[in-house]
Amino acid sequence: MPADRAGLPSQHANNGVLSVDSWYTYRTVPQFVIERNVPGAGKLSEAELREVSIRSLQVLKDLGPQIQWLHSYVTEDKVYCVYLAPDEDIIREHARRVGIPADRVSAVRKLIDPVDLK
Repeated sequence: MPADRAGLPSQHANNGVLSVDSWYTYRTVPQFVIERNVPGAGKLSEAELREVSIRSLQVLKDLGPQIQWLHSYVTEDKVYCVYLAPDEDIIREHARRVGIPADRVSAVRKLIDPVDLK
């Protein structure tokens, strides 16, 4: 799988095929990793995670299509989220509106995976 297709957002897929517009957006919009300090995150219930996720999705809808949540990793005391967005400011605005931390926002400069190394 080419590096620029890894982590393809599911909302862009149509039976595994991207439209020309979706593929262009995915390749041209910057990707960010957000580190959120959330003590006890790994112990949150499915209902609690669902509640904050639904709140997040509503704010994303309000902010418009320029910001998209791809996926998140929940660890013991942190949540790492991957987003597509034009800049860090809109990510921080999203976090503010949802009421969740965005302790560190890092722009992805390159993506590598084992497939690329063969």
